[in-house]
Amino acid sequence: MTGLSSDEVTPDDLINALLKTKCELLWFGGIGTYIKATHESNGDAGDRTNDSIRVNATEVRAKVVGEGANLGLTQAGRIEFARKGGRINTDAIDNSAGVDSSDHEVNIKILCSEAIRSGTLKQANRNDLLASMTDDVAAHVLEHNYSQTNALTLAESSAKQDHDAYERLMVYLENRDVLDRTVEGLPDSGAMVQRREDDAYLTRPELAVLMAWSKITLFDDIVASDTPDDPWFEQTLEAYFPDELSKFEDAMDAHRLKREIIATVLANRFVDAGGPIFLLRLREMTGASNGDLCAAFEAARAILDIPALRDAIHALDNKVPAQVQTELHLMVTRAIGDMTTALLEVFNGQSVGTIIETLQPSASALKDMIPDVLGKFEQGEFKRRDRSLQAKGLDNDLSRAISVLPVLAQLPFISRVCTMSGSNMDEAAPAYFTIGEALELNKVRSSATASLDTAPYWDRLATRRLVDDLVQQQCLATKQALEAGAARDWLNTHNDRRRKLSAQLSELSGNKPTFAQFTLSADAVRSFMRDIGEA
Repeated sequence: MTGLSSDEVTPDDLINALLKTKCELLWFGGIGTYIKATHESNGDAGDRTNDSIRVNATEVRAKVVGEGANLGLTQAGRIEFARKGGRINTDAIDNSAGVDSSDHEVNIKILCSEAIRSGTLKQANRNDLLASMTDDVAAHVLEHNYSQTNALTLAESSAKQDHDAYERLMVYLENRDVLDRTVEGLPDSGAMVQRREDDAYLTRPELAVLMAWSKITLFDDIVASDTPDDPWFEQTLEAYFPDELSKFEDAMDAHRLKREIIATVLANRFVDAGGPIFLLRLREMTGASNGDLCAAFEAARAILDIPALRDAIHALDNKVPAQVQTELHLMVTRAIGDMTTALLEVFNGQSVGTIIETLQPSASALKDMIPDVLGKFEQGEFKRRDRSLQAKGLDNDLSRAISVLPVLAQLPFISRVCTMSGSNMDEAAPAYFTIGEALELNKVRSSATASLDTAPYWDRLATRRLVDDLVQQQCLATKQALEAGAARDWLNTHNDRRRKLSAQLSELSGNKPTFAQFTLSADAVRSFMRDIGEA
């Protein structure tokens, strides 16, 4: 196993050999820095005690390295190990359960002290109460850690296509005076350009650093905003604590770190949903503050019933390939992002509870209408998604629940149509999808959205704006159609102009259309609506 041929070796030689043993997992649980990068000296590792046994990352033959201790490897060593194909996080990620446990302990003890002060908890019962919550706290902590490492997996899966976005994220964090690339071992701007040319994208240890700083800055922004004061997040606070503490409502409400606890949960949820780029992209697309983004995200999360979906995906562990689970999580993340941006546009300034109360019943109604309410194109897209997911091992219920997400994400706009036209969901939804099909807006939007993953940053941002504009035109056309009596009647009235528009869009939506073609498509739709208004 060690590769040693001698019957007797020194302890240092044995440990050095074990560090280079071919195995599945190399786990560190003690004190010391045992692995460095090839270009580093032992002095760079800063651990003279273990100089005689330390190895270079290129010599490690384990498939996975886990750091149950601090600084088992240097950061440069982690990156070198990851770049040669090893699986590794950082010590901060692998150790985060301990920090999380300590946070829960401190916050629970503060709550108990407040309950004792108010007389709702007897001092003599405190320690037994604390002991009774051990398993509950452990379950909370493990759930958080599972979610966090899953977020790293999502970030790693798209590191290539998000490479330029990570450069923008690092510049953003530098401008916030929180990130020092040299200290964190991250590539500078020039090195990022070279990495793209070399197909050497950010590794998991590097992504872990960016995820940490994204959570820290997001936490700060949430605390500085009014978001934690929204009454909806009272339940977020209650869910943070073990069930045994739910009876101490007054003490919980008086908790001196109440806003910080809520902000911590929200920051973790948001970044864990899709990695640090998820937050960056939504901020760039909407121009909204991080606090407002979190509020809209939480509303979208509730309306789409994301907790249940994530639990169902997690339950597929060791039942389907991990790559399939990653794909499912990315589909869920995309839907949350789409609905978050839609909610910011349609319901900006409204409380989270009001948004959820308004849209949750409509979400259930719309879900029941799918796929029958959809036009031929979107119905075909839905059925293709459904068949594909079932072929990958999902049961009918989960496959359908994920396949409907791109349609449900349009719910805020259909709700806007209801408000604009005075109609109900049963009237507005069929008209909305009929208009989208007849004017071929759904095809143009679908093609434009598909191009976002590979488009340069400015084209991506501008294309997203064009997609939003197309949605607005569809809402306006649907409103006019409902006011005219029925979508089909309205389309028949403007049939000649509609045919002209369809011909233009067909010509512009050839194989792999460019940004210029999307721009011209959006102009054609605007001209169509303007001509109708002038008719």
